Amino acid sequence: MPKIVKVKTGSKFEEIGSYSRLVAVDDWLYVSNTAGRNPLTKEIPDDVLGQTHQVFSNIEAALVAADSCLADVVCSRVFIQEPADVHTVMTLIGEKFKGINPSTTVTCPPLGSSVYKVELEVTAYRGASQATVETITIA
Repeated sequence: MPKIVKVKTGSKFEEIGSYSRLVAVDDWLYVSNTAGRNPLTKEIPDDVLGQTHQVFSNIEAALVAADSCLADVVCSRVFIQEPADVHTVMTLIGEKFKGINPSTTVTCPPLGSSVYKVELEVTAYRGASQATVETITIA
C-alpha cells in the first residue's frame, strides 16, 4: 500500500478548491500550480521577477516539508500570463534549474487572475538529486 502525504499551506484557495500544495505518493511528489503569493503575508509582488522568486520560495518550502528539494524536480510546467515576460521568467527559471534540467513545458494562457503574472507546477521524485544521470544528445 503506498504512503500518501498531503502538504497544505493554509491558503484559503486550497480550502475553497479542495486541493493540497503538494501530494506525495511514496517518492513521487506532485506540486500544484503555484503562484507568487506569500503564504504568510498573503501579499503578491507587482513585478514578474518578484512573483517568480516567490513561486520558487513556495515550491521549495513544500518540497522541504516532504523531505525533498528543488534538485529532485524532474518535470515543470510554466504558465506565464504575458508572452512578453517569457524571456525574463525563463532566464530566472534557467538559473534555478541549472544542472537539474527537468523536462519543461512553457505556455502563455490566461491565469486565474490578472494579478498573477507567472505560475509554476512541478513533479519531483524524492532522491532524484542523488541518482546517476545519463545525458543523451540527439541533435
